[in-house]
Amino acid sequence: MRKILKFFDKLEDHIREFLSRFPVIYSLIGGIFVVVFWRAIWEIFDSIEIFNGFYGGLLSLTISTVILLASGLLVSFFVGDTIIISGIKHDKKISEKTMDEVEKENKEMIIAIHKIDHIEKDLEEIKAKLKC
Repeated sequence: MRKILKFFDKLEDHIREFLSRFPVIYSLIGGIFVVVFWRAIWEIFDSIEIFNGFYGGLLSLTISTVILLASGLLVSFFVGDTIIISGIKHDKKISEKTMDEVEKENKEMIIAIHKIDHIEKDLEEIKAKLKC
């Protein structure tokens, strides 16, 4: 079983690496097969007798809403993590920020990028020393 999982994991990595060079084709393939996936789910639920008839839609809605709420997927999918986090942090929308606030954020991001670059260089030096 592990060999099969490892095979498909590596296959996925190779496919993603290849398709990432062609973002438009990648997005078309992704969009098409997401629709095909959900169409298949739709057809499966249509074939289940309990989900047919007047109460079928209501039952499907109730079960799916409860499961999505319990797993946290409903809010994260429809609202998005970024919006939730910005609301908790009381962040302003970019249109509400002053130019000074935007420039300050940009400077902070540049500083963070420089720190990450420095950490990468340090890691490369450590790797080189460990190989010796």
